[in-house]
Amino acid sequence: MKIVVTSVFVDDQAKALEFYTNVLGFVKKSDIPMGEARWLTVVAPDAPDGTELLLEPDGHPAAGPFKRALVEDGIPFTSFGVDDVHAEYERLRSAGVHFTQPPVEMGPVTTAVFDDTCGNLVQIAQTK
Repeated sequence: MKIVVTSVFVDDQAKALEFYTNVLGFVKKSDIPMGEARWLTVVAPDAPDGTELLLEPDGHPAAGPFKRALVEDGIPFTSFGVDDVHAEYERLRSAGVHFTQPPVEMGPVTTAVFDDTCGNLVQIAQTK
């Protein structure tokens, strides 16, 4: 068994696609109309056949309160691995990304947390 698709709830799929591709650097993999929403996924540019991230509409009644509770408590919805947290932090900050936590070393991992502009906090992590 392996992870093929995981998702992040977003408040606007077009805005999310813009942020996740043009700011974070992922590439669009799937874009299939499904009524009012789309099956919209992105992947890492160096792993086009890797795990897909579904930019899933947050229209379900439970999604909004869930997302707000995580943000209020400072809990990231998901985590992305990076080679150098400090370099990625500086790159994203220079692109206007708002961080709620600058890079912090926690034993074998260094993390930073940013706002994805779509209602989520996202962590980037580097293992030593």
